[in-house]
Amino acid sequence: MKKLSLFCSTGLMAMLSGHAVSADLSIEVQNLTQGIYFTPLAVVAHTPDASLFEVGQTASTEIQMMAEGGSLDGLSTIATAINADVLANPAGGLLAPTMKTSGDLMTADGNTVLSIVAMILPSNDGFVGLDNWAIPTEAGTYTVYLNAYDAGTEANDEIRGSGAPGMPGMPVPPPLEPALGTGGSGMAATDANTTVHIHPGNIGDDNATGGKSDVTNTVHRWLNPIAKVTITVK
Repeated sequence: MKKLSLFCSTGLMAMLSGHAVSADLSIEVQNLTQGIYFTPLAVVAHTPDASLFEVGQTASTEIQMMAEGGSLDGLSTIATAINADVLANPAGGLLAPTMKTSGDLMTADGNTVLSIVAMILPSNDGFVGLDNWAIPTEAGTYTVYLNAYDAGTEANDEIRGSGAPGMPGMPVPPPLEPALGTGGSGMAATDANTTVHIHPGNIGDDNATGGKSDVTNTVHRWLNPIAKVTITVK
């Protein structure tokens, strides 16, 4: 199966939106957690022979960039080559706990499956994901619940960091500051599973200025599913 590594910049979005296609999907994503944020979402309609990520397979460089730092910048030439249709960053930034975001997606002939990805914060390399969901041909409203995945590219040390790919530590945008701790020594030094897999979840602790984790255990733990997606086929 061809691996699609697709995370599109604003320039690519403008280029894709110029295609002569009709808007036939309305997509709403809701964050179901109490304390986890989603970075800018990538909602992608593409051909069934491509995939943003595959469970049990090594994450691509583009998935690593998204899962460790929330970046949607990727190989625009791949998107153009397969004529993927992309709804990027519908929330205009982070999607906060319990919040919803929505947008319309125009799909071209042949783009019959839907994939969604966004980093989850706080985490080292966790992301919410939908993999190759077959878009129904019958008009109606459909609901899908999404799990959190671990990209397998970074140890879940649960300590503060830059979020740069290949560097340890979690990115910490301003909304996370009030609840995150400091001075953690690290929960894990290695990741035994280096392929994409279901995320084991944050562990955290209750020590705000030390301990092993900078994650607060009463705020930043979760159980799957973590997102609800409502797709309206027009």
